[in-house]
Amino acid sequence: MVTNYESPLSSRYADDEMKYLFSAEKKFRTWRRLWIALAQAEHELGLPVKQEQIDELVRYQDDINYDVAQAREKEVRHDVMSHVYAYGVQCPKAKPIIHLGATSCYVGDNTDVIIMTEALRVVQKKLVLVIRALARFAEQQKDQPTLAFTHFQPAQPTTVGKRATLWIQDLLMDLEDVEYQLSKAKLLGSKGTTGTQASFLELFDGDYAKVRELDRKIAEKVGYSACFAVSGQTYSRKLDSQILSVLSGIAQSAAKFSNDIRLLQHLKEVEEPFEKNQIGSSAMAYKRNPMRTERMASLARYVIADSLNPALTASTQWFERTLDDSANKRISVPEAFLAVDAILNLYRNVTDGLVVYPKVMEQRLRRELPFMATENIMMDAVKRGGDRQQLHEKIRVHSMAASRVVKEEGGENDLLERIAGDPAFGVTLPELEAMMEPSRYVGCAPMQTADFLAEVVSPVLARYEALPEETPEINV
Repeated sequence: MVTNYESPLSSRYADDEMKYLFSAEKKFRTWRRLWIALAQAEHELGLPVKQEQIDELVRYQDDINYDVAQAREKEVRHDVMSHVYAYGVQCPKAKPIIHLGATSCYVGDNTDVIIMTEALRVVQKKLVLVIRALARFAEQQKDQPTLAFTHFQPAQPTTVGKRATLWIQDLLMDLEDVEYQLSKAKLLGSKGTTGTQASFLELFDGDYAKVRELDRKIAEKVGYSACFAVSGQTYSRKLDSQILSVLSGIAQSAAKFSNDIRLLQHLKEVEEPFEKNQIGSSAMAYKRNPMRTERMASLARYVIADSLNPALTASTQWFERTLDDSANKRISVPEAFLAVDAILNLYRNVTDGLVVYPKVMEQRLRRELPFMATENIMMDAVKRGGDRQQLHEKIRVHSMAASRVVKEEGGENDLLERIAGDPAFGVTLPELEAMMEPSRYVGCAPMQTADFLAEVVSPVLARYEALPEETPEINV
């Protein structure tokens, strides 16, 4: 039994891929990658940085002497300078030029951007896999009639597939936001203590063109097309706020899906996966609790609330920088990504294993359809010469009486029998029962679903055709 607190996002929920991105090893390896990029760019631009020094840095890029860095940090109380020192111990030839002209934010902030960008790509991948799975489900269920609800009160019928398109549409909006955020990813670059690049202007003897080229070269070497044009000491904390806003949007979409599935499971129409030996309740052995979708809702609530953290941080930064962002972002940003990773794993797992019960849906529809079919019944009677106003009043009276039988007496809906027994309608009970085919009342739902999948979803999924399938591991 461990004695120290550990975030359940790390120990129970998120995948190893996402956890690694926010690990110490990923961070410190990226620091060294950035120091190498800086040295290479300075060498190419004519500063006294030798190729043999760069070669030495490359040789020890992934061989981090953590013990030396940790011992040094206890003395100097500065994480960046401790790792500069440790790298220099391994690379004595390169020691004089490591971190040349840079500030701590050169490695700290650029690393944060790199990690968030890579984490967004993981989110992008998992979003696509969920959309792909939901599209399969929608296609399979596009013709299955089910009762739709407004205000959670019975409304006109729809189909299970059409309802799934609403979930997909939310996720497509989220995917657009992720893609847009990735399309404008930029590094901080090498901006110096207040963003003026004064140290680099000095190093390059006042050659501003070389200072600008340094940023471009650094970005290129670590896979980016640009750096922020201007900054203070840090990149604008608005970036963190924007990224977590995107994650919050995904959480909102997942929570909506989660709520719908939980309500449908209560109605016994659709269930999330339930494994053979899974226990639903410690007290009530018969129960099949919607554990996965409940966890989705719980984690989503956390992400939505957590997205306020970088918004507050961005709005309270002073001038060129303050350090009251550091502790907050170290917690809020990784935890948001880990939580969304867990949410998308659950979303995919649930979607792959959704169980649909058509007989239950049909039973509920047939209880409600007589009320919904009254307009059609009335119109048919008008065509046979009936008076629309008189028929409307009769429908109202019969409907209220049938509703009273259902609600007050616990009886079956006898509206059709009442209408068949009223000579004003001129219709028999078998004729009325023939009108109660649920598929007659779903409107354009099957066609809308097919069109949406073909015209909206398929072109998006086609862009990700090469993305391989993955099966998420869910820790129950």
